[in-house]
Amino acid sequence: MTDATLTRYRQSIDNIDAALVFMLAERFKVTQAVGRYKAESGLPPADPGREEAQIARLRALAQDADLDPEFSEKFLRFIIDEVIRHHRQAQEAGAGTAGD
Repeated sequence: MTDATLTRYRQSIDNIDAALVFMLAERFKVTQAVGRYKAESGLPPADPGREEAQIARLRALAQDADLDPEFSEKFLRFIIDEVIRHHRQAQEAGAGTAGD
């Protein structure tokens, strides 16, 4: 037995999930380029001021969108932590080839 209404909701959820995955992939392509740039330029992998500004900005956007700001902050913090990890890896990779 299938419920047509539930099926339509689930199709919308599936479409949104797919869009989120592709958006995250694009975001990480850009942040990986930033990580390479930072490594080449000798910049630190993390920028706490930028991170706090982004969190404040997304919390405000979340509130405007009727999304729990706490959730949006946790979500963004998860992404930021992963980006910083990638940036550190880029720096380590650059340091490993500096003497080559």
